[in-house]
Amino acid sequence: MASPVEQFEIKPLIRFGEIGGQELAFTNSAAFMLLAVGLASSFLLLATRRRAVVPDRWQSASEMLYEFVAQGLRDGAGEAGMRFFPLVFSLFMFVLVANIVGMVPYTFTVTSHLIVTFALAMLVFLTVTIYGLAKHGLGFFRLFLPSGVPPILIPLIVPIELVSYLARPVSHSMRLFAVMMAGHLTLKVFAGFVVALGSLGALGAAAAVMPLLMTVAITALEVLMSVVQAYIFTMLTCMYINDALHPGH
Repeated sequence: MASPVEQFEIKPLIRFGEIGGQELAFTNSAAFMLLAVGLASSFLLLATRRRAVVPDRWQSASEMLYEFVAQGLRDGAGEAGMRFFPLVFSLFMFVLVANIVGMVPYTFTVTSHLIVTFALAMLVFLTVTIYGLAKHGLGFFRLFLPSGVPPILIPLIVPIELVSYLARPVSHSMRLFAVMMAGHLTLKVFAGFVVALGSLGALGAAAAVMPLLMTVAITALEVLMSVVQAYIFTMLTCMYINDALHPGH
């Protein structure tokens, strides 16, 4: 039975040589990231190609996704946050499609790698920080001093808020990475039990029914979590954008 962690191994597909002792290669991770971008873009382009007044089911689905993210951004950051809609919608579609693609057998789940989720989280962090400083200047640092804090507590609250802010990329990325990796590990373990027990004959096949049912249940849960984690990642992004727009609140 293959190791449950084998599914997370990054393998080079095309090698380009080395620079400074580091291999340059086009990997399975890069391939599935491109696949996620291609699938999301193709779906949106094909679904909206007609732009009908009375939409078909595909156009309706794309419009629902659009409105879902737009409403979440308005709720989280206000109407001013809509200037960030292209970024937020792109992140949502990428994470959602990458998660769902990873549920297909023999594929690769790019969001189960911390480097990928951390890169997405750092994109959000740098966008919020740079925009906040550019728009508010030194006023952006009001974010680290919540309104109504007694003066005596300022030396304690400011360092806590600063550390909390700097830790955002870690917490933002760890949540998505941990859930996707743990779910796929659990799924692979129970699927491995089914295969191992099924190879032991009639008695083993009977005993494999329970892990098979668990595999089906975990698969359904993983599909649900693929959607939920894309939603959570996007809503946290909206909340962070609100801090860049309104640091004094």
